[in-house]
Amino acid sequence: MVQHVDPRHRSLMAEILAKRTAMPVKEAAAGERIRPGHVYIAPPNRHLLVNADGTLELTQTELVHFVRPSADLLFESAAAAYGERAIAVVLSGSGKDGSMGVKAIRKTGGTVIVQDTHNAEFPGMPGAAMATGMVDFVLPLDDIAPALRTLCAVPAAR
Repeated sequence: MVQHVDPRHRSLMAEILAKRTAMPVKEAAAGERIRPGHVYIAPPNRHLLVNADGTLELTQTELVHFVRPSADLLFESAAAAYGERAIAVVLSGSGKDGSMGVKAIRKTGGTVIVQDTHNAEFPGMPGAAMATGMVDFVLPLDDIAPALRTLCAVPAAR
């Protein structure tokens, strides 16, 4: 997960999300192995990437669309690592970060979910993602978690 925050301030997102979900939530660490059912948040001023070997990478390379961390870089790396199993979710935010990344997700057969701009506080990012024409679902915020649960459900063994 990436959130655009002022790099001079510590992010409280991990603590806030941890109070609202039973899943473990933490700030991502370089080289950390991704575990199912865990939430990893990009530290301020670091791009978060997913490697094909299932580890996380943090970089401080150039800004993308004037931001670091960048949703585009996260989505592009997830598309390369997971292909059709990748799912991108674009929530409320200003600017167009994420729009290039959703194209990468769709081109590898992954799924793109975007928050409905009508209930997004900042409709820029969801609107830019929708403008790509590569969005599978446009949902109100409250419908995104149930959609993710459905998409990630493991079929029962026969």
